Amino acid sequence: MTNVEIRKERTSMELLEKVLDDKNLFDAYKQVYKNKGTSGVDGITVDELGTYMYLHKEEIKEQIRNRKYKPSPVRRVYIPKDNGDKRGLGIPTVVDRLIQQAIVQVLSPIYETQFSETSYGFRPNRSCEMAIVKLLEYFNDGYTWVVDIDLQKFFDTVCHDKLISIIMKTIHDGELVSLIRKYLVSGVMENDVVSSTKVGTPQGGNLSPLLSNIMLNELDKELEERGLRFARYADDCIIVVQSEKAANRVMESITKFIEKKLGLKVNVEKSKVARPNQIKYLGFGFYYTKTGIIKPKPHLKSIQKFKRKLKQITKRSWSISLDERIVKLNQVIRGWINYFRIADMKTYMSSISEHLRHRIRCIIWKQWKTPQHRMKCLIKLGLDSDTAKSCSYSRKSYWQTSHCIPIDRAISNERLKRKGLVFPLDHYLKVHTII
Repeated sequence: MTNVEIRKERTSMELLEKVLDDKNLFDAYKQVYKNKGTSGVDGITVDELGTYMYLHKEEIKEQIRNRKYKPSPVRRVYIPKDNGDKRGLGIPTVVDRLIQQAIVQVLSPIYETQFSETSYGFRPNRSCEMAIVKLLEYFNDGYTWVVDIDLQKFFDTVCHDKLISIIMKTIHDGELVSLIRKYLVSGVMENDVVSSTKVGTPQGGNLSPLLSNIMLNELDKELEERGLRFARYADDCIIVVQSEKAANRVMESITKFIEKKLGLKVNVEKSKVARPNQIKYLGFGFYYTKTGIIKPKPHLKSIQKFKRKLKQITKRSWSISLDERIVKLNQVIRGWINYFRIADMKTYMSSISEHLRHRIRCIIWKQWKTPQHRMKCLIKLGLDSDTAKSCSYSRKSYWQTSHCIPIDRAISNERLKRKGLVFPLDHYLKVHTII
């Protein structure tokens, strides 16, 4: 046996034992518990996972070492997409999520040294925001023709053999590779019927993001070898060039590479050659300033989705307390604006804040119910009795009432803030980052 073979064998043994190391498994348990999530096909919950592993950990470790461990099928669930379609997710059991997480914790540091600097999805200390900033850098350096390649149902079409062969270039541990393959072919349960999975890495498992990056790292290498500038977040890849002719040439050649070399399918209808202000990437759009500089903004579809979410939470027919409603609103507002904090959207946020205030006033007005109670509340909030009576006994609709000046004065912006409501404009001005 050569020195290289001995090193490979030692590395293999070390990798498997690192995955099954008690500390690594405990760290994986903490991550799975932190992520929460629903149970898989066996019904074991995250809260029950600690006790289950305490009783069965050694048994599971021995089964893995002897290649006898059999992952459970994932539970198929569907979530709606913006276009009205549905995205299928595969929810593994909590035990399988723990084992997958243990694998990820060992393999991620190995692959991090191989991944591209302009790959940002599902990697430590990287984010969507960094991908957008990199694209803006390219755009403003003159690379203003975009090759927007859409991979058709990427997570459902990954070829297992190609993926495993790529993994085996780096990982020489037969037991570990065998375990990964078992997760790829563990099957899907839907309506109590188990179907085999001959292709794909179902979204929802802890291992899928790493496997997707390993697969698409082959695309990154090809783009780097060609000297192309790009930014990739998971299966969303944008390539930028300086001319339309070059963009069309790249679109054709990279599509061939993806389909022939990686065995993936490019969605021809959604893939396109375009200008920065014609694309949507990670929820962002782009626009030209008067000086010709390209800057980011939330895409119109993202704004519309945000409005729909706020409208849903502020439905007057939803019978929850104002305090509960404000908590839910604040979560959505902070989360959305924190994500888009580098975008220019002051005008949007001003308009949305004004609209939101009126919807909250409508809710309060309805909750006061009777004219007598409304009059009492308005007087308590500082209106004189005549004005309070005039508003309270008015036959105007809730929406018309919310625009009345006396109501604006009584249920003022400051009072809503003291109640705890975060206005989109205020939070945007607080967190906005100028790039």
